[in-house]
Amino acid sequence: MNGTKSRITSLRRELERHNYNYHVLSAPTIADCEFDYMMRELQQLEEAHPEYFDPYSPTQRVGSDLSKDFEQVSHKYPMLSLGNTYSEAEVREFYGRVARSLNESFDIVAELKYDGASISLTYKNGKLVQAVTRGDGSRGDNVTANVRTIRSVPLSLIGDDYPDEFEIRGEILLPWSEFERINKEREEQGESLFANPRNVASGTLKHQNPSVVAARKLDAYFYYLLGEDLPTDGHYENMEAARSWGFKIPPVIRKCSSLEDISEYLSYWEKEREHLPVATDGIVLKVNSIKQQLNLGYTAKSPRWAVAYKFQAERIATRLNSISFQVGRTGAITPVANLEPALLSGTTVKRASLHNEDIIIGLDLHIGDNVYVEKGGEIIPKIVGVDTESRTTEVGEKVSFIKNCPECGAELIQPEGEAAHYCPNAWGCPPQIKGAIEHFVTRRAMDIRIGPESIEDMYNAGLIKNVADLYTLGLTDLVKLERWAGKSAQNLLDSLSESKSVPFERFLYGLGIRYVGETVAKRLSRAFPHIDKLKQATAEDLTAVDEIGERIAQSVTAYFADERNIALIERLATFGLKMYMEDDGSSNRTNKLSGLNIVISGAFAKHSRDEYKQLIELHGGKNSGSVSGKTDYLLVGENMGQAKLEKASKLGIKILNEDEFLNLLEQ
Repeated sequence: MNGTKSRITSLRRELERHNYNYHVLSAPTIADCEFDYMMRELQQLEEAHPEYFDPYSPTQRVGSDLSKDFEQVSHKYPMLSLGNTYSEAEVREFYGRVARSLNESFDIVAELKYDGASISLTYKNGKLVQAVTRGDGSRGDNVTANVRTIRSVPLSLIGDDYPDEFEIRGEILLPWSEFERINKEREEQGESLFANPRNVASGTLKHQNPSVVAARKLDAYFYYLLGEDLPTDGHYENMEAARSWGFKIPPVIRKCSSLEDISEYLSYWEKEREHLPVATDGIVLKVNSIKQQLNLGYTAKSPRWAVAYKFQAERIATRLNSISFQVGRTGAITPVANLEPALLSGTTVKRASLHNEDIIIGLDLHIGDNVYVEKGGEIIPKIVGVDTESRTTEVGEKVSFIKNCPECGAELIQPEGEAAHYCPNAWGCPPQIKGAIEHFVTRRAMDIRIGPESIEDMYNAGLIKNVADLYTLGLTDLVKLERWAGKSAQNLLDSLSESKSVPFERFLYGLGIRYVGETVAKRLSRAFPHIDKLKQATAEDLTAVDEIGERIAQSVTAYFADERNIALIERLATFGLKMYMEDDGSSNRTNKLSGLNIVISGAFAKHSRDEYKQLIELHGGKNSGSVSGKTDYLLVGENMGQAKLEKASKLGIKILNEDEFLNLLEQ
């Protein structure tokens, strides 16, 4: 083995070991920066030596930008649902049925039931070859490309004592910490919040873009092994073997030999589950012996050898005192129930979100009602019902959604197809003005060192009315404010000066255009590397960019159609902020494709779709999202859209493959 290949092999082995230590054992042995350094070295070596490509390399976990539909795959072993129990009495009935049917001693394995998206993985010769969702139990979606990005899923197994081929079942989960981060980001973008991590995990797993899946930081816990040549007859023992192969087997799994053991387990986790990093909704009880499992068999819908004990969602009843309506930075109006303080899941609940008008109408709320509040699988307390039987004639007025903004009085609007109401007065509504400034200065946007309280003070003092006003602040303005001294004022001015070198995509994110989060801002900045290009982009131009749908396109075009936004951007430009991609290829610009409309379809080997779109623009051409009589070329890769291909052939449009297009640019 030559030196380069040996180094690549060594790096892959080391990175997988550290990946296992961090994501499965939660016991890292090196610093993140050292891991990143090794990963960069491996990426550079693999790019320089494509002959050593390996689909199981740690570098392949990031996910590509290739979008594709999911293939339907039949399960070798059907993924059946479990029968549910809701009380210890029902658990005892299950235990008694098993005892009568087997008429011999048996053990029960107790484990937590994680609330995520079920998955079945197939391994051959120690390599992950397929990942399939539950689907309808008989067939599921092949989501292998997405699952490969989840770092707690081993691509290659440890050791050599695993079967040549087997299936392992598990749950794809979104940790609470990541769920909170995503919801905070959605709130900043004016989007509705996700209700629970399960919905996000399931939706992410079916995302068409694996790179988005990789960014979501999903986790995976495993709970069942299937195959023709399993290590032992014991489910518990098989899970311990799987742990040694590199799978994340929850440490809470326990083998019980009596009803007392089971009862103790149920009682313990009823409370302790609140401290887990992921969502759970119950406990699964399984007969340990696989031979005994086979003897017990199945009903039409579920195995007779296993049952799920479902936790009761914690619920309290308390009084609804009033309803407040909050205005977000994008103008979204959120109704909030103000409650009589009550203890729920270890915390005192005083408020609960009602989300939108539809929720209020469905609950038929009246001020003074006794309402039921739950957390359950939700992290945000929510009202799930009203005790109408206790409602008296003294109850207050029926709750209705407001018609005007509670802050500025503007008449609210409700966009077609959306549940949320918005205040349209972005330039005159104080919470929206201050919210836009707070968003602009965040670390992920312009990274200006100023907090919400200071923004409030400056706004109230008349120093700032929009983000451009920040750059007009002087030392004498700031030291007049309460709690501001010369040093803190100078730190802010230095921070404002440093923000002028912030990259274009972060500036674009900082503008706070509705639905334009960090990922969308990066895509837009790559596709339109100068603010002037983005200003002039039509809805069709925007939807031609991967992952940009009609809703985002309409929001962007509406933003740039407002002369006040244009004036704001022009004013910001005078202060020297970056309005273009630092490396947009301007020095290599030509007119080789001037006047040509080009449609791209398929997946490519030498460049990504976005890179080809940039090349087209760099050489004077125009990207188009659909084939028409105005199309000059159709650039096709693998798995190109058949409809586009047929239409292009019918219209006599010249079809180019990847090499032909690159040769065209070289001429």
